[in-house]
Amino acid sequence: MTKSIQTLDRVVIRFAGDSGDGMQLTGTEFAKAAAEAGNDIATFPDFPAEIRAPAGSLPGVSGFQLHFSSSDIFTPGDAPDVLVVMNPAALKVNLKDLPVGGMLIINGGTFIEANLKKAGYAVNPLGDGSLEPYKVHTVDISALTTAALDATELSNKEKGRSKNFFALGLVFWMYGRDLAPEIARIEAQFAKKPQFAAANIAVLKAGYHYGETAELFQHTYHVPPAKFTPGFYRNIAGNEALATGLIAGAELAGKTLYFSGYPITPASAILHALAKNKHFGCITFQAEDEIAAIGAAIGAAYGGAVAVTASSGPGIALKMEAMGLAVMTELPLVIINVQRGGPSTGLPTKTEQSDLWQALCGRNGESPVPVFAAKTPGDCFYAAIEAIRIAIKYMTPVMLLSDGYIANGTEPWPVPDVKDLAPFPVVHRTDPAGYNVYARNEDLARAWVIPGTPGLEHRIGGIEKDALTGNISYDPANHEKQTHTRAAKVAKIAQDIAPMDVYGERSGDVLVIGWGGTHGSLRAGVESLRAQGKRVTHAHVRWLNPIEPELAGLVTKFKHVLVAELNMGQLRSLIRSEYLVDAQGLNKIQGQPFKVAEVVDAVNKLLEGKSVH
Repeated sequence: MTKSIQTLDRVVIRFAGDSGDGMQLTGTEFAKAAAEAGNDIATFPDFPAEIRAPAGSLPGVSGFQLHFSSSDIFTPGDAPDVLVVMNPAALKVNLKDLPVGGMLIINGGTFIEANLKKAGYAVNPLGDGSLEPYKVHTVDISALTTAALDATELSNKEKGRSKNFFALGLVFWMYGRDLAPEIARIEAQFAKKPQFAAANIAVLKAGYHYGETAELFQHTYHVPPAKFTPGFYRNIAGNEALATGLIAGAELAGKTLYFSGYPITPASAILHALAKNKHFGCITFQAEDEIAAIGAAIGAAYGGAVAVTASSGPGIALKMEAMGLAVMTELPLVIINVQRGGPSTGLPTKTEQSDLWQALCGRNGESPVPVFAAKTPGDCFYAAIEAIRIAIKYMTPVMLLSDGYIANGTEPWPVPDVKDLAPFPVVHRTDPAGYNVYARNEDLARAWVIPGTPGLEHRIGGIEKDALTGNISYDPANHEKQTHTRAAKVAKIAQDIAPMDVYGERSGDVLVIGWGGTHGSLRAGVESLRAQGKRVTHAHVRWLNPIEPELAGLVTKFKHVLVAELNMGQLRSLIRSEYLVDAQGLNKIQGQPFKVAEVVDAVNKLLEGKSVH
């Protein structure tokens, strides 16, 4: 039977199943296929914190959402157009997000009494009429997978592990994706286990041909390629971009990159990525704990390396005392915080922006540290370079904020020409004439001297030092001078801050302010509102200390200021106290990113004179 082809501008598809069903792999592979087809993409992996929650349970549901399009997109989409669920628990968790009329593909073979009970269904939803508002396609993926592997010697358990490839093959057919590149990837990934490669390929093809031959599906769909600025693109996740940017930054500085860290979700992938790239000369060290990791990094900075450490909320808390040491010793150090839901262990696999105050104020004493935030997965590359450059120029620790949303999310990234990346080579002082440890240049930075340089032997440490000689000093006036000088040095970084990312006019009805990984949702929301003729502007703050210089002149030019962030209002408090404006907050602390609709709704409420909440 010939099936018609419908052309669509964009599609949001979500794969959901048990954490052992391979949904992250399925989504990742389909994202690769969408990228190869030339679509713009944005992804949102959403997985449980438990390494292996009880099979079929609600806490064990893992999801991967992909938005692919023939035009520019900023987010992985508010809600899926297509929801693929592998068991009852996945249906129970995700059905609320599927709009009426959305397509629902169900692995019907898993809807047995035991699984229904685990998901909390008293009645099988496949037969009670509750799914009538949706376009339901029930496919016994489990049985069809087993049938496709009948001729193999694999155990039933091993056969079952391939069922995600049946779902992948089916959606490949639905959206006209070429199987050949995926087959090549499977063969490469399972090169050492060819029997599993053959099984996965067989099931992938079975899923594809099922769609082709079954009478369930009347249409296939075509999403044309997007029009990108000419260049060489690759798909990149935030953590991968951070690691790549750190390598590039060290190269631009002409220095060795040293990274020490301790495994923690969602920051660990930075260490993994750097360890794979030691051929670029970077040194990685997995320390015994967070404190040792930053201590080793400070030592590496003292020794003349570009030193970096990374962690997430509770790990950053453990590093704070040593961060104060880096402030006192005035050594260049990059600290990356990939934020997650807190406090304590909190929501380790979920995103949040609740570490802003920790970054700004989380140390004893007057201890200012430059703080800024990356806004997209691709932007993480440039943020890493910027962090290294600022740390070296001003001889200071720098805190770079990312978050779980952009760390794991991916997007097409135009690979830059290395010729376009400006070098900032480090020149260590070697002239002993007139050297004093805390003599400063015009940027208030002291000289970076390699220990052991003849005639420049010196000591540094956590005890307050004389403002010139570096000798230990308890003089009250000296302490006050040093405190003010360290703060003034951080304030001077404002001279290096690029123009703020402002979308829209510089006066109007509503100014939407955001920072970090909320960029996509806020930009898409404001774009939608402006298309309706509303006078709304989006300003995305990159630098949080020192705060963006342009912000002061912007916040007073709008009737309403809305600060949107995934916390209880940390930046909003800063803006209200700094600029004395009645900034309102759009806040969400659910471990999930903003939906575009939430941003649009909040702005409309302000325009109608209603409370945002």
